[in-house]
Amino acid sequence: MTRVRVTAPRTAARPAKETREAAQDSEVGQVFVRSLIRSQLRLALVVAAGFLLILCAFPLLLAAVPGLAETRVAGIPFAWLLLGAGIYPVIGLSAWLYIRTAARNEARYRDLAEDR
Repeated sequence: MTRVRVTAPRTAARPAKETREAAQDSEVGQVFVRSLIRSQLRLALVVAAGFLLILCAFPLLLAAVPGLAETRVAGIPFAWLLLGAGIYPVIGLSAWLYIRTAARNEARYRDLAEDR
């Protein structure tokens, strides 16, 4: 029996520790770090607010369209299907958008930090 070590793939990017240390070396680097933190916080708040807005729109939709709350699909109330199965694509889309934008923010930060 042979022993195999499983590791994460190696990338050309600088390790986070080196980038963080380089950013903390100067006042400009500290401004970059604060800017990254603010942009990540803003992103998290926007994605969370958008998700909550869509989540709150479901009950409003049921109240606005007469008879929709009593509608059944395959014996299951439409409201249950909407909240039980309809919310998962919204969760997935929110997560995908968040991860994509957060990675873009971090890549921009790394570019700025390396250019200094």
